[in-house]
Amino acid sequence: MTATFVVVPQWQGSPSSRAMRQADGAAAIRGDLPSAATREVAVPLEAGDEQSTGVARFSSLQLVRERMRDVLDEVTDTPIVVGGDCGVSAAAVMHAAEKHGDLAVIWFDAHPDLNDVESSPSGAYAGMVLRSIVDDGIVPAGRVLLVGARSWDPGEEAFAVEAGIRSFSVDELADATALVAAVAETGAQSVYLHIDLDVLDPGEIAGLLDPEPFGLAASSLVAAVKALRGPFVLAGATIAAYAPASPAETVDDAPTILRIIGALAS
Repeated sequence: MTATFVVVPQWQGSPSSRAMRQADGAAAIRGDLPSAATREVAVPLEAGDEQSTGVARFSSLQLVRERMRDVLDEVTDTPIVVGGDCGVSAAAVMHAAEKHGDLAVIWFDAHPDLNDVESSPSGAYAGMVLRSIVDDGIVPAGRVLLVGARSWDPGEEAFAVEAGIRSFSVDELADATALVAAVAETGAQSVYLHIDLDVLDPGEIAGLLDPEPFGLAASSLVAAVKALRGPFVLAGATIAAYAPASPAETVDDAPTILRIIGALAS
């Protein structure tokens, strides 16, 4: 498989007061990517405004989404998107779904990102992105699987039950066989893998805005990625939410991030 890395240093989807660290994180990861296989999407400097949508900073998010689509339309191999906040996956999943009608989305994330504008406590799009993918009909709920989610808002829990979205706990991923079988049961032939790095245990990686305890080991995540890539076509992937506080954290975290990238791109 050949891959093109699409770097999107978007921060406007995050609810955090330290959101701009995610742009720094995207830049740090880009420094370890092959320049000939890497594209970057320009992200506006301004925060943007809501434009009566209920989504914070919507105008900037929409501009980035349009620019992402333009870049992704030029990619001829497998796109691996490097965020930035989780909102970067919206355009990427839509692009994958248009090319692969049999797509399932595997959402590795400590937070399920299933709020809408009514249930969101912050109005931040990063916490709504998976819900929007389902509500907009990009991928049906029956082909969405959550992995490692352990910090739920009440509205997210209610929606997941109502929509029938299956969730795998950290413990259930000790062996990826059950996850692979669950994807196969959906009838999907291809997968999009969204990896918010906070799915990992904080002991595995330092550069997180919202670390949640009792997360995945990096070895379990890498094993799951490799297991999914066996029977299914990788339609695309996202690595999101890297937010190092210092250059020292970047150095310490690089081996873990590169292991994940290697599992996706090999």
